[in-house]
Parts: sequence; structure tokens; C-alpha cells
Amino acid sequence: MKTNRLHLFSLGMAIMLCLSLQNASAQSTSYDTYANVEFKMPKVNEPVIPANTVNLKDFGAVNGGYVLNTKAFADAIEALSKKGGGKLIIPPGIWLTGPIILKSNIELHAQTGALIKFSTDKTLYPIIETSFEGLNTWRCISPIYGKNLENIAFTGNGVWDGSGEAWRQVKKSKLTDEQWKKFVASGGVLNEKKDSWYPSEQYMKGAKGADQNVRPDLKTKEDFEAIHDFLRPVLVSIQNSKRVLFDGPVFQNSPAWNIHPLLIEDLIVRNVTVRNPWFSQNGDGLDVESCKNVVIENSSFDVGDDAICIKSGKDKDGRDRGVPCENIIVKNNVVYHGHGGVTVGSEMSGGVKNLHVSNCTFMGTDVGLRFKSTRGRGGVVENIFISDVFMTDIPSQAISFDLYYGGKSIAETLAEGGNTKTTKLVPVNEETPQFKNISIKNITIRGAQQAVFLQGLPEMNLENIEITNLIAKADKGFSIIDANGIKISNLKLDIAAKNAFEIYNAQNLSLKNVEFNPTSSNAITIDGGASKNIDLSGLSKTTTIGKDVAKKAVKF
Repeated sequence: MKTNRLHLFSLGMAIMLCLSLQNASAQSTSYDTYANVEFKMPKVNEPVIPANTVNLKDFGAVNGGYVLNTKAFADAIEALSKKGGGKLIIPPGIWLTGPIILKSNIELHAQTGALIKFSTDKTLYPIIETSFEGLNTWRCISPIYGKNLENIAFTGNGVWDGSGEAWRQVKKSKLTDEQWKKFVASGGVLNEKKDSWYPSEQYMKGAKGADQNVRPDLKTKEDFEAIHDFLRPVLVSIQNSKRVLFDGPVFQNSPAWNIHPLLIEDLIVRNVTVRNPWFSQNGDGLDVESCKNVVIENSSFDVGDDAICIKSGKDKDGRDRGVPCENIIVKNNVVYHGHGGVTVGSEMSGGVKNLHVSNCTFMGTDVGLRFKSTRGRGGVVENIFISDVFMTDIPSQAISFDLYYGGKSIAETLAEGGNTKTTKLVPVNEETPQFKNISIKNITIRGAQQAVFLQGLPEMNLENIEITNLIAKADKGFSIIDANGIKISNLKLDIAAKNAFEIYNAQNLSLKNVEFNPTSSNAITIDGGASKNIDLSGLSKTTTIGKDVAKKAVKF
């Protein structure tokens, strides 16, 4: 009898296990990258890599991090290239190297336990003509570099480390006392105020007169050679190529941006970990610029600047290139520290269109969803669809549209007194940026300085932005400035401030089914002579209307 019961129990457990495995398998196979995308999205083509395989050690590579293996990498890639391409296996170990120059039809497979560490010897990185921060300029060649290629893949679970600590400026305010002492003791130079450390005198010289991180005043290669140390490269630069895949590795500690795909058609970034110290200057995670047909999924970011960035060039250089970033899926990603979780701009002069973002989590990110530009950029950002985003402990604005971006983080802007608000009109021309047709729904914000900040330009309002099904706990609620066609519905706000909505020069705005805890007569304030056609049905008791607002501009 006991034997039969034991047998039945074991059989039952086996059946339950099978059902569980079947259910897990069904869940894993049911995930569809292209499901519920709101625009016509072509399936992104993966690289096709020939079956040839070589091992880095077969080309004289020496493990340990003390022998330069630049030649071993070059010889291995060349050997594969002569066969038409293939997979380069990088085994466990510490592999010190200079720049790796990619060729078509190559897969770099860093096995678990492999650490590719790039040399801190800056003489190994000659300057080349390239693009950085959306401008045509000269920079040091990237540790990983390729141009005009097809079929490139980075796979495996190894680590690619850019040795960024040898390249970056560091501000004293971002470090502990002990960290600061170590930087100062390591060499380099301090500025006059002794509050910023530079890797070298040459770097500090190069930083003077820079427009953010680019020197537009310099013209010749010789001019740039004189500030070589200042010209920090991105860790991975792949340009003007087709079918590029990042799947599995860790990319970290970059001199500037971590991964910069530029002018790529068919780009997949999945299952990667991207890391930079939180204090790293311009330590972006992934900057997708002027690319077409892109998937970014199942990855994590913990960086020193914007995490997942969508760009298309800056000002005249970007407009002259005229290539938008388009057809992009961003799904199932996690962002920890960063200036923005998913960011569009500020370099968006070629335009951004057809962007889907869903099922992403931002934890402690300075800003969650960040849209930024400024006069002079030009470009159109349109057809953006964002859903199911979950944010916790956001130090500034959870959702931010800022058309007065000046190169600073929102935290820095707030510390200096907040965002600009002006009624000054500027003529609309090719330099006027435009953001329109944006849907944001199913958003949860658990802790933020402000839930939503929407600010366009007086001459070019934010246009047709719909926010639906948003739950937010924050210090402040909504600011809506110079915006046209804003629809907000199914909203629950738990905020500390007495003012839930600050509305200034808004047109064709509606609030429907909104709940907020301030109940005073100025929980909603409306001002600005350009305000009109504002629908606040049922909210008259909590609304104060400024004297500049035209009669009948607001209906209840």
C-alpha cells in the first residue's frame, strides 16, 4: 500500500513537473519581439557568419593582461577573412590589446571567463575622421572599430573593457574623498579650482573652448593632434554597415559612449550588459544613430549618462546627412543608473520615427523617458509608442520633454533653478525641432521629483501627445508648457505639492478621468495668453485661471 502511494505521489510530481516545463516552454516560445508593434516593422535580418572557426591562442595570444595581443587579434581576423569569414573564439583569460579593426563576416565570440582589456597607451589610438555627438570631427580610433561592413556579431558571455579610467575627466563632487585621493595620486592634473581631475595637461588644454566634447574651432588634423588625449573614443564604433548583432557579452568602462552603431541597417542588441561608473563623463550605454530596422531587447544598463539613446546627428551636420533613425523596437530592458532610461535626442537633426518601447523597468535612473532638443537642431521626432514602463526612485522627472536642452543633466538643471520658460517667439525654419504624434500608456511611477514635464517651444509646440493609464507617486505632478493636442486620461496622482497641474500656453488639451490628491482651488493652474480650447470637465472647483487666459478658453 505504501509502495503504491509512493508510486502515485511520484507519478503526480512527474506530471506536475512536465506541465510546469511545458508551461515555461510555452511562455518562452510565445514571446514575439514583433508582437503589438504599432507600425509596419520589417523583421530585422541577423548576420550570416560562415562556419569557419579559429581560436585566438592559435595566433600567439598571451593570457595575463601584460602582453599586448593586438597582432594576434589582427592575424586571427585576417585568417578568417581570407576564408570568407567565420568565428573567432576568445577563450577564458585576460587579453590585453590595442584597437581591434573589424572585417566583414566576422563573429567575435568571447567565452565565459574571457576579459578583453584595452590598453591605456593612447599612442595606440590614432585620430581619424569620424562622427561624435552628432558632429563631423576627428577622434581617436575606437578600441573596436569597423566601417562599410556586412555581417558582424559579438557573442558569448565574456567582458569587453575599454579602460575608460585612463581617458575621462572626473569631477570631485561625484566621488568619495577616498576615490578622489586615488585619482589625484595616480597622476594627471587638476584645474585651478582643484575640483576637477584630468588625465593629462593635454586633455585639460583640449577641453578649453569645447562645445560640450567637440572642438568646432579646430579645422586641420594637426590642430586635433595637439589635443590627442582629449579626443576620447567610444568603446565600439561600427559605421555604415549592414546586419550587426550584439548578443550576450558585457561592454563596460568606455572612454566615452559604450556602443555607437552609426548608419546601420539591421541592428540587433539583445542579452547584453552595458556598464560604466555612474560618475563617468559622457558614459552613455547605447547610442543608436541614423540606423534603420533595430531591435534592442532583454538587456541591462547601468551607466554614467543616457542609457538607451536614439539619435540622428546634430545641427547642420545632422541635417546635411539627412538620415533618420527609424523602425526601432525597445523591449524588456532594465536600466539602473543613467541620465535617461530611454532617450530621444538631443542630436536628432535627421529625425526619429517609428519607435516602439515596452516592458522596460527603470530603477534610480535620473530621468525615465527623456526627449530633448533645442533651437538649431531641426529634425522631426514622430510616431513614438511607449507602453508598460515601470519606474522607481527617479531623482528628477520621470517623463521629460525639454526643448531647451543645454547639455546638462536634468538634476543639474534643477539645481540651477529649473527649466526655462519663455514666451519669446523665434521664426520657424529648418533649425526648428519638432516632436509630434507620441503615445504613452500603462506607466507606473513609484517615486520621482516630478511625474511629467512637457515643454515645447512657443513657435513649435509639442503636438499630439497622448498619456493614458498612468499611476504616479511623486513630489510634483504635471507641467504642460507650449503644447498643442495633449490628451490625458485614466490618471492617478499621489503627489506632495499642492499644485497637480501647471498649464501654460496650452491648446487643445483635455483631462479625463483624472484623480489627484490636492483638492485646493489651485490644484490646477492655467496661464498664458496662448491657452485655448482646454477641456477640464468636472474639475472647476480645483482650477485657477490666470488673467491672461482668454474667456471661454477653458470649459468644464
